[in-house]
Amino acid sequence: MSKRYRFIIVLLVMAICFVFLWPSVQWYFLVPRDQQALAQESRERIKVYASQTAQADYQSLYALSESGWESMSQGNDDIEMPSEFAFLTDMAKKIYKNARKNPPKFKTELAKKIYENAPNQWGVHTVFLVLATSLTDEEIISAIETKYREDIFALKDLQNNAVQLGLDLSGGLSIVLQADMEALQEKLGRPLTEEDRNDAVIRALEVLNNRIDRFGLTEPVIRRQGSDQIYVEIPGAADPERINDIIMGKGSLAFHMVDVEATDAFNEYFRTHPLTTFDSDGNLIDPSIIPADVIVRGVYTKDSYGLDEQARNPDGSLRFAALKQEVGLDGNHITEAIVERSTLDGKPEVTFRLDSEGGEIFYRLTSANVGKPLAIVLDDRVKSQATIQTAIRDAVRLTGFGLDEANNIALTLRTAALPVELEVASQQSIGASMGEDTIRQGLYALLGGIAAVLVFMLIYYKVAGINAIVAQMLNFYLMFSILSAFNFTLTLPSIAGFILTIGMAVDASVIIFERMKEEMRLGKSRKAIVEAGFDKAFWAVMDANITTFIAALFLSQLGSGPIQGFAVSLAVGVFSSVFTALFVSRLIFDFGTDVLHSKKLSVSWSRARIEAEPAGGK
Repeated sequence: MSKRYRFIIVLLVMAICFVFLWPSVQWYFLVPRDQQALAQESRERIKVYASQTAQADYQSLYALSESGWESMSQGNDDIEMPSEFAFLTDMAKKIYKNARKNPPKFKTELAKKIYENAPNQWGVHTVFLVLATSLTDEEIISAIETKYREDIFALKDLQNNAVQLGLDLSGGLSIVLQADMEALQEKLGRPLTEEDRNDAVIRALEVLNNRIDRFGLTEPVIRRQGSDQIYVEIPGAADPERINDIIMGKGSLAFHMVDVEATDAFNEYFRTHPLTTFDSDGNLIDPSIIPADVIVRGVYTKDSYGLDEQARNPDGSLRFAALKQEVGLDGNHITEAIVERSTLDGKPEVTFRLDSEGGEIFYRLTSANVGKPLAIVLDDRVKSQATIQTAIRDAVRLTGFGLDEANNIALTLRTAALPVELEVASQQSIGASMGEDTIRQGLYALLGGIAAVLVFMLIYYKVAGINAIVAQMLNFYLMFSILSAFNFTLTLPSIAGFILTIGMAVDASVIIFERMKEEMRLGKSRKAIVEAGFDKAFWAVMDANITTFIAALFLSQLGSGPIQGFAVSLAVGVFSSVFTALFVSRLIFDFGTDVLHSKKLSVSWSRARIEAEPAGGK
């Protein structure tokens, strides 16, 4: 392969790696700490923050607008709009442009003059004046809140695409789960034996391991604590809300027929008695308002934050559905759950496949109720309703979910329901096991060791040592880019894997340089020395790295936790070090030979000088 193509390949690899590494650089070096902390909050807290901050900002801007009005009424300029609210200026400009043909009417000549002069001065009062022609105060506050929400969610996406720090480096979430043995005893209908208790906890451990692994929460610690507790540690800045959904999700999906008449009657009753329908526990105060074979459940949709929000009727009252108490089909009959995109509107939908017994039950249910509405109830919340068009036997397609929720539901059901109900006994965010000072000292030691190795290469192999240094720097760049691309969790064991990789990469350079020195003693030209050195060292380098890669592969498959982290980082390092040692380093030598026309090769302190030989020389 020509040098030009090899150079293009190296540039292409570096560009692709930069794309992968950029989210990590942005998150850890460009995003302020306070914004990082905000992005790591749950959606509930983000919603409260965005709403409260938007209202406070509106009040501040309104006060500035009043001051701007006073300033302009005295013949002075309007107050400049703060830069963080430039998006409001953009909104005002669009409204002004669209309303030029039919300008609004104003009560005062000054307001009319300000409006007409808006294109020349977009101050706070001018912006508010234009916005008020088309938007209410609530809509302006909503626009500010939307801006906060979008910015915070963008930071959440950025953090998810960056390299994650493990529990030993950045802390994480610690949860203690308590198994509800009384509920299990009630479910089984008999006293629990010690074997029952032990088996329930063991199976719960298996389910939790499976769920957390499939949800992409890397390197968790899940272990039994005492006789009826489970301890869970999730490294990194985990979202407590999402993890609780994963761990505590029962997968209690059920299908109920909807009683249309009872639904209409109940919603009408609730509309006139909103405060006296339910007690503090959510139970009906007067059960006689619905038939004896009917239960009432709230109908839920997703709000702009992705949170469950009870739907409302056109008049603004909360929406409920009256369901037949008898379960039409239990979710335990589901054997497979996948997320697909609708061919009609592209929205996510969950497709469930049923076992033979469930297929027969559902076929009888749908055959007897064609044309009637069927409700899908997840954890006592009506998530979707559909009219039965025809009898269904094998598969059920559900809609009305967001993509994240659809994936969570499908994964929870695939990993099966928990054998025993779990309650959160305690939950806390824990700090790193090493203090910041200790981490800083460890990094200094790491960088010091790397620097010592590189200085040795530079001193011992002279100019060729510069080649090894460049290859090592690129090796680091490739390793961290690959980690960022796969959202790998960086832990102390994985750092140890990197340190080992550095030694192996230097070892490859040493083998190549020593082969070159042997060729120098034969009096060959620079080009011949480089070619022979790399050709003869190729299999020695490959054999060492292939065997290491095989060992890392076995460790990653058979190990778990810290061992797996070490193995993965070692495997990534082996791949990148082979590329830099055999491909990039060779390109640098060839560049010096063919482009810079260098005739000498400095690989050792030997006094022998390598001069270009006449054509036909070795």
